[in-house]
Parts: sequence; C-alpha cells; structure tokens
Amino acid sequence: MIIKEFIANLALLGTLLFLYSQVIMKKPLQLHSSAKTKLIAGICGGFVSIVLMLFSINIGDLLVDLRFIPTLLLAFYGGAFPALISMAMTIIFRFILSAEIISLYALIISVTGTLFAIFFSRVKFSAKIRIFSIYTFNNIIFSIFFVYLSEDPAIIMEVLTLYWLISYISTFLTFYLIRYIRESQALFAKYKNDSLTDSLTGLNNVRKFDEEFNRFVHDVKSSDQQLSLLYIDIDYFKKINDTYGHKEGDIVLIELGARLQKATRNFDIVSRNGGEEFTVLLLDCPAARAVEIAERIRDSVEKDAFLLSTGKSIYITVSVGVASYRETTENPAMLIDDADSALYLAKHLGRNRVCVAS
Repeated sequence: MIIKEFIANLALLGTLLFLYSQVIMKKPLQLHSSAKTKLIAGICGGFVSIVLMLFSINIGDLLVDLRFIPTLLLAFYGGAFPALISMAMTIIFRFILSAEIISLYALIISVTGTLFAIFFSRVKFSAKIRIFSIYTFNNIIFSIFFVYLSEDPAIIMEVLTLYWLISYISTFLTFYLIRYIRESQALFAKYKNDSLTDSLTGLNNVRKFDEEFNRFVHDVKSSDQQLSLLYIDIDYFKKINDTYGHKEGDIVLIELGARLQKATRNFDIVSRNGGEEFTVLLLDCPAARAVEIAERIRDSVEKDAFLLSTGKSIYITVSVGVASYRETTENPAMLIDDADSALYLAKHLGRNRVCVAS
C-alpha cells in the first residue's frame, strides 16, 4: 500500500512540474532571472509542495511525501530567493495542518535541507554530484528524525528503504523531466525565432514583417496614429554579385541591414523581405518625417563606403519608396502596394532617389 502511495506522489509531482513549466515557458528559472520571475517560481514551488502534502502518506503521526523536491529544485536552478519562498509556504501550511511537536521536526528538516541545497548547489562539482549530494543529505536528515520518532523497527526498515529508493528514483526522474522540458522549450524558442528571422542579416524576415504589418494595420484603424512604410531596394545589386561574388554581396546586405537599424528607432520594424529588398515600418510617423528618414538612409548609403572581406571598399546606392497612412494612402492595407509603386517610380526615374506614393 505504501509503495502505491509513493508512486502516486511521484506521478502527481511529474504532472505538477509539467504544468508549472507551461506557466513559465517564456522565462525559465535561472540564477540571473529577475526578482519577479523568482518570486513567481517560489510561489509555484510552494503550491506544488502543498499539493504533495495534501496527498501525504500517513504512517502513525508522521506525514511522508515528496514535498522537499520542488524546494530543492528551486534552490538548484534559481538560488536562495525562490527556494526560501517555497520553504516558507511549506512550513506555514504544515503548521496549519497540525501545530504539534511533529510539525517542529518537519520545520527543522525543511530548513536544514533547503539551506544545504542553497549552499551546495553553488559548489563547483558536476551537476550530478551536486544533485545526488543534496538529496542524500535531505534523506539522511529525514531518516534521523524518522528513526527517533518511530518505535517499530519493522516500520522503520520498510519506510526508510522505500523512502530512499523512491526518493532517488523521483529525483532522477524529476531532474530528467525538468532538463527535457527546458531543452525542449529552448529548442522551441530557437526554432520560433529562426522562423521569423532572416538568417543572413538577423533582421525580421518577410513572415515576421507580414505578422507585424497586419498587427499595426489593425491598431491604426482603431486609433488616430499614423503609419509609414519605406520600401528599399539596392540599385544594381546583381552587378555587385557578378563583379565581386555572392559572398561579398552578402556582406553588403548585412551591412545595409545594420545601417537601417541604426537609422531607425528601437520600436520601428526593420525587415529583409527577400533578395536585396528591405522594408522599414515607421510607427506613428507622418509622411514628411518618413521622407526625412528615407533621405537620410539614402544619403548615408551613397556617401559611406561598404568594406568587403578583401579589404576593398565599394560604393552603392539605394532607391526608396515611401507610403504613409492617412496622407498618401487612405487604406492602411494598401501601404505595401503604394510603397512598392513609389519604389518602382524611383527606379524608373534613375535610381538613387526617394519617391513618395501619390
């Protein structure tokens, strides 16, 4: 019966840890996490421990469970702050359940184990040694108190054997689960970022541009904000590739992307939409200001040389089409078409110029 309850505790722990991981998916707990993240993690860990206590195994006057695992996990991954929060919640709830002498022993076990975990998790040993040592120490402390409080040698042997066995198994499975979840979340974040980022320049790709464009179009329709769009194209870029090679052409694209970011505000959306075409979404920016920015970009590109990997400096030019919602374009959804038409006009008029949609 006892082993079934231990296994039920373990299954419950795994389920709760998985649910917790979904709550903090975007900000997994780290030593350098913000105080807010650590506070949330500590509170969540405390609730997990409390739930485990509600499903404790009653052996005489003792409550045996896996409540210590969440707190020790927090100490290992997040340091003292979240671990102490979880520990405090666990202790308070234990006294709410029963304000007897046995609760005082539980407090001593909890405090001792948590403080050791906080200290030893920072010692420069491998992760496996630190984890094994932390949980072994906790098991030793528990065993000492259990032997002291229990009078039946048979119960002592049965419970401690099962407790140590289940403790190590649950520790291994828990850390494996946590590591698997964290690695999966990191990969998911990487793939998500890669799917929205241009691999060459690090700018937004066309998918991210479309996503942001649609979002801002929706926003400006319900507000009095203005939205401007620059459509930028490198003049005679094919000639650069044919003359210097695609590797040098890539260097030009990377450098232009960096210059576009420097020429715009942090919250503007700079994207590479494919090939030698770039766009800049200027938020709450009137047409006159958008033209100023476009001219500044065009002038900077024309006057400042681009350094190739060979050490050779070359000069290039860009053509820019500008469209602005409420001034050149009545329907914000038409900004792309209007800016593209203005770009085509700039190309037609001789390149290296800025044209505004009409």
